[in-house]
Amino acid sequence: MTNNVEVLRYTAFTHDPAGGNPAGIVLDAAGLPDARMRAVAAEVGYSETAFLTERDDEARAFRVRYFAPSAEVDFCGHATIATAVALAERLGTGPLTFRTNAGEIAVETGVDGETLLATLTSVPTRSASAPEDALDEALAALRWSRDELDRAFPPHVAFGGVHHLVLAAASRARLADLHYDFEALREVMTRRGWTTVNLFWRENDRRYHARNPFPVGGVVEDPATGAAAAAFGGYLRALGTEVKEFTVIQGVDMGRPSELKVSIAEADGRSRVGGGAVAMEAA
Repeated sequence: MTNNVEVLRYTAFTHDPAGGNPAGIVLDAAGLPDARMRAVAAEVGYSETAFLTERDDEARAFRVRYFAPSAEVDFCGHATIATAVALAERLGTGPLTFRTNAGEIAVETGVDGETLLATLTSVPTRSASAPEDALDEALAALRWSRDELDRAFPPHVAFGGVHHLVLAAASRARLADLHYDFEALREVMTRRGWTTVNLFWRENDRRYHARNPFPVGGVVEDPATGAAAAAFGGYLRALGTEVKEFTVIQGVDMGRPSELKVSIAEADGRSRVGGGAVAMEAA
């Protein structure tokens, strides 16, 4: 309970309360003003908290807004997965519809053994080459050089509900060594309209490792980023990949391992991103 607002705490893209990406969930946010939602999200302190401002349980349709500690975010994948699992526990499994600032998101919930899973279908993705000046600014803030990038994967700005700069590390060691200039990267990202920087390393065509700096939300790094995974599916589609299903491993370097199952399932480039979520003990 946060000043009379009940906040559930779930972690997504894991089956372990000590892993994944924590999200706050307010199942009844009807009538809460924007300033109050921002304040609750800041107090919870997770990368995002989801607020259900309208709900129709019979139709399984919900208006969902997402707030980071310092800003509203149009779409958040891990909070969507967490919220869907929390709703499935209360309403039963099946389809859900989330109306977000980025558009309508369909979510399927189901059970694998005793584990609740959720899979979201993103809005249509798109991806295009990153401007050279923007790339130089981002690399300077990250303290990376162009020589440390994998030339097989050109830098792009990809969209799957929000925008992400996508950069490929040439080695796993480069990805593991992340010590960036928080204020400098936040300034670049705010000016460019990027929500996270999706840094990744290719283990093979079906397995990628990722890290997502999120300074615009007041968070150093996200342990699991569903929106970035959806955008990454669009990025790989734009590059002409023939692989339609792959796994993103994230959060390992933070001590919160996460696994995101991604597929590019629709002709219009909508990505599907799925995983589990579990309740955490109240803070």
